[in-house]
Amino acid sequence: MSCGCTSPSRLTLVIGTRRYSSWSLRPWLALKQAGLPFEEVVIPLRRPDTKAAILAQSPSGKLPLLKDGGTLVWDSLAICEYVAELGCAVPLWPENRGARAVARAVAAEMHSGFMGLRRDLSMDLAARLPLPELADDTRADIARVEALWADCRARFGAGGPFLFGRWSIADAMFAPVATRFSTYGVPLTPVSAAYVEASLALPAMQDWMAAAQADV
Repeated sequence: MSCGCTSPSRLTLVIGTRRYSSWSLRPWLALKQAGLPFEEVVIPLRRPDTKAAILAQSPSGKLPLLKDGGTLVWDSLAICEYVAELGCAVPLWPENRGARAVARAVAAEMHSGFMGLRRDLSMDLAARLPLPELADDTRADIARVEALWADCRARFGAGGPFLFGRWSIADAMFAPVATRFSTYGVPLTPVSAAYVEASLALPAMQDWMAAAQADV
């Protein structure tokens, strides 16, 4: 996929506490994988002044937020798309049109769904927690995630260890899920376990997880 190269102005990504903020992790990874320099503003979550601190930065009252000069981009997936359009050295979507369509579909499904998984297996990068009793909708979510991963790996994953071979925004969207499965020791198929291992071994992911330890 070709796109016009642009020169971003000074990029700033406003994120929440790394330990907990799954939505912040996604565009942070996209920026890192794109090789774009940016500054970070970290707003601690779960504090009495958190809401006011977020509103001082983000009119939507939510994180993350990307600032590119006078342009504000909120919502994780919208930020990832914006980053992909900056003309990065490494494409952030598959170049094949069919694979790209599927990658966008699975990213959007993760963006809008899997509420049971989010509820029962919240992200906590500084802990190893026992697997709780899972509700039926959470079990269905896990099964759907594993089915998506297996399908993407089988059809598009020949070129590398990620969902579409080379790392893409689809992997950014599922990175917090990989951490959740690791944190709670969720039993996985061999295909899923290998994908979680690859996702967590990504150097940018290792950097995020190391920084998250300081959030304790």
